[in-house]
Amino acid sequence: MRLINGLFLSMRPRQWTKNVLFVFPGIVFDASLLDIEALGRVAFCSVLLILAASAVYLVNDIVDSAADRQHPEKKHRPIAAGVVPLPAAAITAALLAGLTLLLSASFDRDLTLILLAYFLLQIAYSLYLKQIALLDIMAVSAGFVLRILAGGVVVDVALSPWLTTCAGLLALFLIIGKRRQELYTLGEAAQTARASFKHYTLPLLDDLLRIVTACVLITYVIYTVESPTMIRNGQNLGLLTVPIVIYGIFRYLYLIHVEGEGSAPDEVLFTDRPLQLTLVAASLTYFVVLYVL
Repeated sequence: MRLINGLFLSMRPRQWTKNVLFVFPGIVFDASLLDIEALGRVAFCSVLLILAASAVYLVNDIVDSAADRQHPEKKHRPIAAGVVPLPAAAITAALLAGLTLLLSASFDRDLTLILLAYFLLQIAYSLYLKQIALLDIMAVSAGFVLRILAGGVVVDVALSPWLTTCAGLLALFLIIGKRRQELYTLGEAAQTARASFKHYTLPLLDDLLRIVTACVLITYVIYTVESPTMIRNGQNLGLLTVPIVIYGIFRYLYLIHVEGEGSAPDEVLFTDRPLQLTLVAASLTYFVVLYVL
């Protein structure tokens, strides 16, 4: 039972939310959320991505087990702590990856190609890219873009390039914020915990955060202006969500710079009530604009 529990925790169940949040935008913004068949296909796509991500987390923890033992928090991860033996983790990862590709092959050919690209990207990240500054954060962001694309291909939705770009930049924003807080918290021990930290400084990450923040907001505004599904009675009601999104971004920056919050973005969402209310407000506004008016 201890081994099973350790394997489950190594699959990062608290981070599975990203496989929902980044898979559903295609169907939501296409105003097809109430289409039961399309909803079912996207939900199943989310399940496959959760399985794929779980396999990747296991591989990542296997590769990083030695470095994780030097990290004040990651040393408690089941693989780093020795609760889950490396062979058991490797076998489980292989089984999850095989099951994911087998199920996707019988479900949607294009999704299978995206999942293959996702696995290749994540393996390259775990073995090599995570050691290279800048490429490491871009590789993680690319994984979120693949999630967006996966959610679109399973229902044959033509995703807006502005929506895809905005989602990728939002992922980059969250990743840079997390890296910044890791470097700030770990201090001199950061280079031991993550090789790429040898080439990062707080001023650099702060500059990157400023640049990406501006890009996220600009691309989101352009998306709302360009999106035909947001127009009701000649008015672009999607612009009503812009202040909500701006507040959400500002709140996250506040948590980083004032509260010193260094958790993973999805963990922050579970603990910060203003961010939770912001997500609820944005969701309700989208629903009214897309499905009620």
